[in-house]
Amino acid sequence: MPVERTLILIKPDALQRGFAAEILARFERKGLRIVGMKLMKPTAETAGAHYAEHKERPFFPSLIEFVTSSPLIALALEGDSAISVARTLIGPTDGRAAAPGTIRGDFALSKANNLVHGSDSAAAAERELKIWFPEGLITWTRADTVWAEPV
Repeated sequence: MPVERTLILIKPDALQRGFAAEILARFERKGLRIVGMKLMKPTAETAGAHYAEHKERPFFPSLIEFVTSSPLIALALEGDSAISVARTLIGPTDGRAAAPGTIRGDFALSKANNLVHGSDSAAAAERELKIWFPEGLITWTRADTVWAEPV
């Protein structure tokens, strides 16, 4: 299994509703390592760079307004197949259609208020991590890593 890094944003609605710790715990319980973490109120420039592929869409201004409205937590996570593992934990974009047991299925209220962003590919993760963590990430090994190794 490839070790990957992925960006997770615990969005303003998650912080406003008090779900940050629960969301972070789900990633950690699945064995993903935190290699970067920031509580921040992003600038419109940072948010615009992150959501650049949506720039021409009609919802872009409201998306930028939402993500800059309140603090969020930017996370860099690392682990075996981290991108697909994280996206499975998160669930589909529309929280109303997400399965119970996923973050969005358990807590999201709508497609717009869906609590969390996760990179959707290795290329997206690489691009997004550079936006949110220009200073770089750390490398470390969890003590339980040896127990999680495939046999």
